[in-house]
Amino acid sequence: MVTKDEVIEQYEIEAMDEADNVDLSEDDLENGSKGQLIKRAGQLRDRRNELNQMASERASKRDDLNAKTREKVDEAQEHRENRDELNEQVQEHKDKRNELNAEANELFDEVEDLKQDMELGSGKSIEELKEEIEDLEFRQQTEVLDAEDERELIEKIDEKREKLAEKKEKVDDTSELDDLVEEAEEVRSEASQHHQKVTELADKAQEHHNQMIEAYREADDIRDEADEMHELFVEAQEAADQHHEDFVRVQKRLRELDKEEEEERKDERAEKREEEKEEAEEIYQKFKEGETLDTEDLMKLQKTGLL
Repeated sequence: MVTKDEVIEQYEIEAMDEADNVDLSEDDLENGSKGQLIKRAGQLRDRRNELNQMASERASKRDDLNAKTREKVDEAQEHRENRDELNEQVQEHKDKRNELNAEANELFDEVEDLKQDMELGSGKSIEELKEEIEDLEFRQQTEVLDAEDERELIEKIDEKREKLAEKKEKVDDTSELDDLVEEAEEVRSEASQHHQKVTELADKAQEHHNQMIEAYREADDIRDEADEMHELFVEAQEAADQHHEDFVRVQKRLRELDKEEEEERKDERAEKREEEKEEAEEIYQKFKEGETLDTEDLMKLQKTGLL
């Protein structure tokens, strides 16, 4: 499982140093001077902008990693589809191979049955029968036999001739056997070709399966990195949001101080006007009593509207 530090090092992103963050206590906010608060607002604003930039970079890296994850998943899916398609072809060739092997087995069984029917492997050969007939005929021609012995000899010769005729007839019929053997061997050969395709396609299907597993594994690894990058993004964004919130609080406090100062200035102006009015009334009273007024006194009376 990948760690945040490993992700930071691998993708060369700036680590967030909490020591660079700007703190704002309630005491700072309530009791800090206006100058101090203005300075603190600037610090908060600058750190907020730094953290927002950091969060943006981390979000971009995260999005890139998520895109790579989707690419690897798509690659794995493509290998899965190829594997499944090849496995379908494997099954088709298996079925055809099994069908042809069954057909070949039936043909070879027919060959064996035909051989048994023809009995080509049993009894004497044609040449042996011919030699035996020639020997018996020679004996018939050269030996003096009584009637019974000659009759038996003639019967043997006839019997041998019948066997020879049957043998020759069976030998002439072996073309059917040869055709059947050839057909069986052709079917078996075709079955072997399908078996070869089964082996080739199964190897390719296994290769796609292995590549699919590897692509899914890589997708999982990249997804883990993306998750860690997202955690780093959240870390920076939350810190940026906190700095923005504190910046807003300081700005609000500064507006309050501005309002308080304005109220104080307004009160001071009102108090000053009241004092000027009282002083002008005193001067005006002196004027009514016949005292001579200097220029400054006259200006004060004009300012207050008494002259």
